[in-house]
Parts: sequence; C-alpha cells; structure tokens
Amino acid sequence: MNYFSSDFKLGILGGGQLGKMLLFDTRKFDIQTYVLDPSDEAPCKIACNQFFQGDLMDFETVYNFGKQVDVLTFEIELVNLEALEKLENEGKKVYPSPKTLRLIQNKGVQKDFYTQHNIPTAPYTRFENLDALQLAVASNKVALPFVWKCTEFGYDGNGVKVVRKASDLDLLPNVECIAETMIPFKNELAVIVCRNPSGEIKTYPVVEMEFHPEANQVEYVICPARIDEKVAEKARAIALNVSQQFNHVGLLAVEMFQTEDDDILVNEVAPRPHNSGHYSIEASYTSQFENHLRAILDLPLGNTDSKVAGIMVNLVGAEGHSGDVVYENIETILGWNGVTPHIYGKKQTRPFRKMGHVTIANENMAEARRIAEEVKNTIRVISK
Repeated sequence: MNYFSSDFKLGILGGGQLGKMLLFDTRKFDIQTYVLDPSDEAPCKIACNQFFQGDLMDFETVYNFGKQVDVLTFEIELVNLEALEKLENEGKKVYPSPKTLRLIQNKGVQKDFYTQHNIPTAPYTRFENLDALQLAVASNKVALPFVWKCTEFGYDGNGVKVVRKASDLDLLPNVECIAETMIPFKNELAVIVCRNPSGEIKTYPVVEMEFHPEANQVEYVICPARIDEKVAEKARAIALNVSQQFNHVGLLAVEMFQTEDDDILVNEVAPRPHNSGHYSIEASYTSQFENHLRAILDLPLGNTDSKVAGIMVNLVGAEGHSGDVVYENIETILGWNGVTPHIYGKKQTRPFRKMGHVTIANENMAEARRIAEEVKNTIRVISK
C-alpha cells in the first residue's frame, strides 16, 4: 500500500500529547491522519488532517470513526474495545490489536497474564472492591504496607497509592483493585519494544526512571540506565519475552523493578508510545514515535540505538497553580546547548498535570544529569 502523499488514512484514537508527537512523523512522511478526542482543545487538533470530537468509550463513536480510516491506532488505552473488535472482525487493521489491549487495559487481568506466562512480577491479590480489601487487611490476610492499584482508569500516578496503615484505605475509592507486595528495589527501569506485523522486533536501550515522591510520576528518564550490563541484558530479554507473549504490534513500554538482588520484575506495560521513550526524539537515531508509525504500517523498523546520552525532564504543573498556563523561564533554558523543550499544547495547568518535557542530549552522562537538574530548578509551569 502507498502510504505517502496518497489517499491512505491513519486513524488515531486520542488527541493528547502522545498523538501530537506522533503527528510530527506523519507530517514528515506526508501521511493523512484522522484524530478522535473528547476535547475540542486536544493538542492533536493543530496538526492532523481531520479532527473529530467524541467519546472514546462510546461504541458508535469509535466504530463510525474507525470505518473512515485504513489503519487504526491509539495513544491511550481507555477506548471502547467492543468497537475495535467489531472493526477488526470486519477486516480493519487495528494496531495494537484489541486482543492485546483486552489483556492490558485492566491491571488485574494484566497481572494474571504475567503469572500465567511465568513472567516475573511482584506478588499480588485481586479484590472486587475496597470493602473486600479492607476485610482482608482487618483479618491479616494482606500484610501492611502494600501498594494499592485500581485496576481501571488509572494514569500518571493516579490510581496508585502506598498503604502504610489501615486508615489509609478510608481515603480510597470503592472500586476493583489489587494489593501488591512492596518490593525493595534499587531502580525502576523501562524497555520499549517495537514490533511490526511481519515479526521484525527491536528494543530500545534500558532506561532508568526517577519518580516524584508525592505525585508518583516520572520526573527524570535517564538513557542509558546506570546499571550493570548483565542486568541490562536481562531486562531487555524479559521485555522481548513480554512482547512476544502479548503478540503486540506497535510499541510496548515495559516498566520494571530491579531488586536488591538484581532480579527483574515486570511492573506494568503500556501498548503505545510512552513517557519513558520521549528522550528518543533527540537522543536516538529513530524516535519511539517514528518507530510506532513504522511498526503499525509494517515498514522496516528504524535504528533504536542512542546517538548520545539522553535525559528527559517532565514539565508538570506547579503546586498551587491552576488556570491559564505560563512557562516561566523557558527563554533561559532555550539558551543552553543540547536542551530541547516540548510543549504539549494544554492551555490549562493544574498541580502535577503533564504539560511538557525537556530533553537534554549530551555525550557525557554526568553532565547531562547535571543540566537536567538545572532545567528542573529553572523552568516552572505556573498559571497567570
């Protein structure tokens, strides 16, 4: 099929920052794009060929949107699976497949999948609701502390809490959830795997993630991870196995824990471009977004190696600020070598909302990390 400067149409479900960054590469290749998002101010709106406003969880909306395009992908997992399954059954190419998404969308189902396929993961117990979990805690069937995760609709640190005492449960919603054993770990790592329908598969280097202690969001992504090469090889091998077990097409971001004993445990996966791969826009030969596009169109995959060390700093809304966004001191960091800000196009900021990121590319990892700290301390995302 001729994708370039043709009548071919790529549909993207979700119009947020991930879609916006994917559109950079569709424009580079002159590929037509249709985007569906519930917000009329979605970041993707300025860069796609056709924008449609609608509910991603509504069957008819997703189904009718999908019928208009040749290949359908998504930048968010919270989409109507039944509509995707019907489209796929009718011959529409949907990547990643709804079969894969059904195993990932619910975190309880996802954890069960790891257990069934002998993929190393932290011990856990599933609960129908918070009431059942509270009973288990009261009867000492679940030991404190543990990590509480809602099984659906969590994102960017929402839906994950550390429960240190029984009263912490009183602040949580009464929804289906899992209680996961807290793992003492050295590092939180991630590996992005890209795979096309023909079976070509590649991994990006292992990255190291540093998290904000309160928001449970990634603050820094460091590539390559500052870990022993044997641990890195183990992480990439496990990520490849996870990808093959899910039989996914496109990108799969595999988040992991490196334990004190250098074991690797899979935390969770995302079947799309991911925060842990943003550094690749500047620091890799082929960005994660271009490789997602290549994968879902069954084109040869690009080189996943890094050109230089890359560190990504998340730009999130400052505490105490809600309203029209202002990027304070952005002019300052624009004067620094190897520093590239990406602004997502969200007009309204609020505390800890992801508003952009900054990439630092440098041949010296220690210098890149120093500059990243300086970027974090200089730029602020505030409201007017």
